[in-house]
Amino acid sequence: MPHHILVVDDEKLIVKGIKFSLEQDGMIVDAAYDGEEALQLARENSYDLIMLDVMLPKIEGTEVCQQIREFSAVPVVMVTAKGDDMDKIMGLEYGADDYVTKPFNILELKARIKAILRRASKPAPPVSSSKLSFRDISLDTQSRRVNVREREINLTAKEFDLLAFFMKNVGRVYAREKLLQEIWGASDSLGDARTVDVHVRRLREKIEENPSEPSYIFTKWGVGYYFG
Repeated sequence: MPHHILVVDDEKLIVKGIKFSLEQDGMIVDAAYDGEEALQLARENSYDLIMLDVMLPKIEGTEVCQQIREFSAVPVVMVTAKGDDMDKIMGLEYGADDYVTKPFNILELKARIKAILRRASKPAPPVSSSKLSFRDISLDTQSRRVNVREREINLTAKEFDLLAFFMKNVGRVYAREKLLQEIWGASDSLGDARTVDVHVRRLREKIEENPSEPSYIFTKWGVGYYFG
């Protein structure tokens, strides 16, 4: 089955170029030009990936991403025309999995999209090894469901992958750069350690009783993070 992609940008020439290029690789591409249209299409269709511009008419991209996260874990790549790091980090705060900055090279963009799709479509592990548990947290890598203190919680794709990695490596300290390689992929990661910080903070807010005093994900100052 061909991958189904939604591209959201109010600049129609950019959408046309991306759509044409992805369709040349056999993908099915829908287009939206404002936040309301993007949300409607996201609710009506099952997409493999959504490219979402930050600056959109009617509803801003970050708000669109946040609303999508209420009903879908589809990979979302935020696109920003600004070089300001805060715009990128805010995109991740609202549930995005990754970001790219305009202007971008279309070949690099396609390589990035394909890498994300490969990770998202990896076959589930055997049932016998799909369940992980640690204290009050249980995680199933096959169904991608997480329960904390007997209550199911919703995680984005990257948050789930990060938690699963931590639970498979209890007690081991990982530098941000290593986590970028393991979770985001060494060949296509942005190399921005703050991406890891944002995801760790969001994950703590969902699994910790008191995120400011974590009992699962700890910081090893000057080194990185560990789970224990």
